[in-house]
Amino acid sequence: MSSDPWGRVDETGTVYVRTADGSERVVGSWQAGSPEEALAYFERKYDGLVVEIGLLERRVKTTDLSAKDATTAIDHLRQQVDEAHAVGDLDALGKRLDKLVETVEARREERKAQKAKQSDEARHSKEALVAEAEELAQSEQWRAAGERLRALVDTWKGLPRLDRKSDDELWHRFSHARSAFSKRRKAHFASLDAQREDARKAKEKLVAEAESLSASTDWGPTAARYRELMADWKAAGRAQREHEDDLWNRFRGAQDVFFAARSSVFAERDAEQSENLKLKEELAEEAEKLVPVSDLKTARAAFRSLNERWEAIGHVPRDARPKVEGRMHAVERALQESEEAEWRRTNPEARARAAGLTGQLQAAVDKLQGQIETARTAGNNAKADKLQKELDGRQALLDQALKGLHEFGG
Repeated sequence: MSSDPWGRVDETGTVYVRTADGSERVVGSWQAGSPEEALAYFERKYDGLVVEIGLLERRVKTTDLSAKDATTAIDHLRQQVDEAHAVGDLDALGKRLDKLVETVEARREERKAQKAKQSDEARHSKEALVAEAEELAQSEQWRAAGERLRALVDTWKGLPRLDRKSDDELWHRFSHARSAFSKRRKAHFASLDAQREDARKAKEKLVAEAESLSASTDWGPTAARYRELMADWKAAGRAQREHEDDLWNRFRGAQDVFFAARSSVFAERDAEQSENLKLKEELAEEAEKLVPVSDLKTARAAFRSLNERWEAIGHVPRDARPKVEGRMHAVERALQESEEAEWRRTNPEARARAAGLTGQLQAAVDKLQGQIETARTAGNNAKADKLQKELDGRQALLDQALKGLHEFGG
């Protein structure tokens, strides 16, 4: 008989394996060779189980083998160990399988917790997407909000699915928000299209009127009307893109024709008025030589001739008009003042009144002088002083009257 710590072969060739509790179990028989060869054979079977268990331990540790597949593999190996026709420490193999079961269960719980965490994160992410989509559904930033909603759809597709009920409810809200935005945007652009069509019709009318005015030579009223048309154009809003540029080019072109013609005419007018200004400045300079007036009749005739030539010249630039006309008016006022002075000097009635006043004042002065001499002779100096003050006032009036009389040539 031959034996080792975990098995033996009896004299009949029966092979036994020892268990952990000290009992034995028959694992086979050997008749072809020595007991040592029998034990070696059954020990190799044990080594094979060791290799298989080691491989499974490595798979569980280093790969993403599912808990279900790992459990199936463990159960299969446990059955092999329990029923093994092998010699070795089978109890140790059972303990390794028990420990592997614990590892798989721990892995299962870990993955379950991780999956729950991922699911929770996915729920929060999808709820955040839904909240943002519902907010965007009320936006009027049509381009930006539309692009953002499309980006949210791509983000949604990249998130894990939740349980069917939760996922369906959140998707329904998300989809409803997108539909609401699309409906509002469609209504907005439909309204915008209608507004642009109204704008096109309004601008067609404005263009027609602008083109009809382009040949007008009624410069002021037509220019004012073009300003009104421009205000109406801005108030009309934009037409469709394919019409807006063409309408604007026609509208602007009609204005350009009119204003180019007006500018040409005004340029000629400005040149003519500049020449007129030079001529009037020459006349003003010639008129200014009439002052001071020495011979009123000659000066008046000369000024009349200058004024006739002035009126025949025509308009000057508006900004230069006050200055050059002011020079002529100054000469005219000087002539008028000379006429008034001459009239006063030669007016018989005025001269008579001046002479009469002078005579009265002279008589009063002479009388006062006599009274003063009488008072002083009588020794009444107080009365003489009072009369002297009165004499001084009358003498001043007399001097002024004599001056006026002198102006009349008297």
